[in-house]
Formats: sequence, C-alpha cells, structure tokens
Amino acid sequence: MTTRMPQKPGFWLACLPIALTFVVLGIQLFYFNNFTPHIPLAIGVAVTALIGWLRGYRWHDMEDGIMHVVRLGLQSVGILIIVGMIIGIWIASGTVPYLIKLGLSLISPELFLAASVLICALVSVSLGTSWGTTGTVGLALMGIGNGFDIPMYWTAGAVVSGAFFGDKMSPLSDTTNLAPAVTGVDLFAHIRNMLPTTIPAMLIALVVYLVAGFSLIGDQAVDFVRIENIIGGLDQHFSLSWPLLLPLAVTVVLALKKMPALPTLFAGAMLGLATAMLMQGVHLQQAFEFMFSGYRIETGVHEIDALLNRGGIQSMTWVITLMLVALAFGGVLERTGCLAVIVEKILSRSNSFGAMQSSAIATSAMTNVIGGDPYLSIALPGRMFAPAYKARGYSALNLSRATEEGGTLISPLVPWNAGGAVVITALGLGIAEGNTINLLYIPLAFACWLSPLIGMMYGYLGWFSPRLSAEEAAQTGGTESLATQAWAK
Repeated sequence: MTTRMPQKPGFWLACLPIALTFVVLGIQLFYFNNFTPHIPLAIGVAVTALIGWLRGYRWHDMEDGIMHVVRLGLQSVGILIIVGMIIGIWIASGTVPYLIKLGLSLISPELFLAASVLICALVSVSLGTSWGTTGTVGLALMGIGNGFDIPMYWTAGAVVSGAFFGDKMSPLSDTTNLAPAVTGVDLFAHIRNMLPTTIPAMLIALVVYLVAGFSLIGDQAVDFVRIENIIGGLDQHFSLSWPLLLPLAVTVVLALKKMPALPTLFAGAMLGLATAMLMQGVHLQQAFEFMFSGYRIETGVHEIDALLNRGGIQSMTWVITLMLVALAFGGVLERTGCLAVIVEKILSRSNSFGAMQSSAIATSAMTNVIGGDPYLSIALPGRMFAPAYKARGYSALNLSRATEEGGTLISPLVPWNAGGAVVITALGLGIAEGNTINLLYIPLAFACWLSPLIGMMYGYLGWFSPRLSAEEAAQTGGTESLATQAWAK
C-alpha cells in the first residue's frame, strides 16, 4: 500500500482557512456582539486540518506541528500565571495602591499621559517584560488616570506604548532575544539597529500625549475632591508607606542581574505575599486566595473598588485558553504549508528592498493577527525571509528589526492575540462585558504602530538599511527557498 506524499496547497487554497476563520470571527464579534474569539479560531484549526488531510498530510504530522508551536508558547503561559498572581497579591500588599497614591499626589494631570509612557518604558526595559509591566505599574497608572478623569482608552494607549517599547528594546526581553536568534545576528547589534525607528516613534508619541494631556484637561478644573476621596479611601483600607515598593524594586534588580523571567516574577509574587502579611495583616490563607482568585474589597468608593477588584490566576484563564487555541491555529497553518505558500507568494512579488522590508513587517503583523502569538510572528517570518535578504545583499539586521516591529509592537493591538488579550484583561478594559469603546486604545498606542510605518519608509528610502557584511555572507547556507529563487529571477 503506497502512502500519498503530502503536497503544499495552492495560494488560494492556503488562504481559504484564514478567510473562513475571519468570516466566523466577524460573525462572532459583529453579529452576535460577543468578544470571545476562541471558537472561531478552533474552527480555523479544524478547517486547516481538513485541507491538510486532503493534501496528503496525516493527522499525527499536523498534531506534531500544533504541539511544537504550543510548546514554544508554554513559557508565556507560565508568565501569564505568575502575572495573575502578582496582580492579586501586589494589590493586597498595598504596592499597587501606594503607587496610585504617589501618582495622584505627585504627577501633574496635564503631564500624566506623557509620564505614563516614560514610566512604563523605564520599567519594561528594566524587567524585560511588557506583560509584567502592564499588569503591575500599568494597572496603577489606570487608577491614577481614573482619578484625573482621563478616559481609560487614553491611559491604556499610553501604557501600551511605553510597556511594549521597553519590551522591544530590553536585552532581557524574550522577544528581543528571539528575533536576532532566529535571523542569526548579534543581540546588541539588533538593539542598536532598532533605535532609528524606535526613537522617532517615541518622540512623536510623547508630543501627541503631551498635547492630548493638556487638551483633555483643558480649562476644566481637576476634581480634587474626587482625588482626595480616592486617596482617603486608599489610606483608610491600606497601610501605605515606602516599604511597599520593595517587591517592585527587588523584581527590577533581579531582572537587571539577568535572572530568567519566570523566577524573577515569582520572586516578586513571593515578596508581595510577605509584604501583604507583614504590612497589611493578611492571613496566609487569604493571600493564597488573592493569588488564585484575585483581590476583593468594598471601600464604598466606586473608583477604588472597580480598579482593585481583580487579579489572580483565574483572571488569566481566558487569556491562556485563547493563546493556546491561537497557537494551535498558527501551528497547523505552518505544518500544512499554508503560511509558507502565502509568504513565498508575497516575496515573489517584492521587486525592491523597500517592498521586501514592508512585506516582512506586514507578514509579521499578519501572523500576529492570524496566529495570535508574538513568538510565532517573529519566528516564522524570520525563518522564511532570511535567505531572501542574503540573496539580495542586505543584512539580516533589517529582518530582525522588521520582525520586532510587526511582531512585538503589533501584538498588543490585536485583541485576540496573546499581547492584546493581556492588555485587555490586566488593565480591566472590560471589552467582553460590552465596553468596546475602550478598544480605542489600539489607535492611541501611537508608538506601537508608528515604528513599523517608519521602518517601511526607511526601506523605500534606503535609510538605516545595512548591507550584507562579509561575515554574514560567509554564513549563507546552500539551500534556498522558493522565495530566494524568485529574488534571483
């Protein structure tokens, strides 16, 4: 009995499962008005597997592809679990309430949005994790913005801009290490090569947030009575003083010493537990409950209750299950050759370096949209585009920057992506509960989408686009993809 050899699908057949998934996703989001993308993505897995089976792929091969990509995301699942624990216990310990009090007391309302970008960027560069920054310092900033009566989506946009800027530029970040590893370039050369797009994007974003801050506050007097009520409510229910900053400070120090992300964040959670017991009189059983189910309090001040009643491992189950399904979809698309066929088609039509650079950024961004995972959006285009850059005589530093811009920076702007789901959950935007106006944080996260646009512009202008070095040329392998052959023609 002969076994039929699997064959890659044609271009339109490769696009079919993605198109059908987006149709089902559109029905779920816009017709049923239900922001739960899990089932549409699961249907996408099934449709892709059916197409793969018809093209000769066996189920165990496709299952291996799914499991391979899911395994790549398991560290992220671990980070999400610990971030959920940290949110719950850092609220219970008083760390987050103290940060809110400091912000309301020290930050000017007009400068708040610009300050939020800088604070999140600094913490994210130090920690090397945008998700951890969003769930801790970002959550505190949401409370401060609420006190200043600034719309949630503006504050969330500033937090996302700063947190994911730091993740992109930190040598401690997993995505910042993944991009040069996949493309075969030096880590610090990769970081230096991202400065020409990152610095202008951040400067423009800062100017916009400064203008927005003064415009939002305008001539309207800040409601200091409301701020005093929030600070008074925090003082009444928490013992607030500088030692509460120790969990955050120690976590930053451990990260700067290049400790791995998981033990660093777990140490922060344990320090939060000790602080909650010593400073707030929380019993051990209560602390465990806060870390698992989230913090719960009734202060009588609506703003405080709405902000602080959150966190815990359970709050991350929605995100984790979404991430696993999205990873499965990306894995089966990759294993059946659908993604390879699409990328090769795109590259075959890229007749200039600018077009190739834009294609790499766009492919990373679309992988974020389709596969739902920032790691896949870096790893897949990084593997598939690398031969084409070398064939054209351009350094892989251009590709590593492109995958970061389309991968790391776009992930928080896709609500069903792991990055977007973390933002929505950790910042309490309440999208699933019908507060869809808070999705305006996506266009307001200026630094995240300006950087890819600047990168595309540089590609067409030839600016900050290093050519292939002799060392890189010597590393060029002998195998070429269909995309490379298309370039040679």
